[in-house]
Amino acid sequence: MSNFFDAEGFYAALDAIRRDREISWKKVAEKAKISASTLTRMGQGKRPDVDSLAALASWSGLDVSQFYRDTGTPRAQKDTLAEITTLLRADRHIGGEDAQTMELMIKTLYEDMRKRRADGT
Repeated sequence: MSNFFDAEGFYAALDAIRRDREISWKKVAEKAKISASTLTRMGQGKRPDVDSLAALASWSGLDVSQFYRDTGTPRAQKDTLAEITTLLRADRHIGGEDAQTMELMIKTLYEDMRKRRADGT
């Protein structure tokens, strides 16, 4: 069984928050009280140190446990899709019909990718 922290996923989530707040990476570093070079390294796929991770989680409100992966026990499809649906419908920037459209697109892509992986393609 292999466990790991999805640093790329965490960085992507930070980027989404940064864009939503319309601030630069430099401003993120200032507000989180970490070095800008930490964010640069994360952008290159490196993991942050524990203190930087804690500071970024505190600043962003992200739950670090959501980025911890246990490759021995994959998350169930319904859990992932339920979480996505919940988040889309709760997003204040997306209206009900738009959220439903995005949900349908994501579900369709998710199913297609899952089938391709099962088929080995």
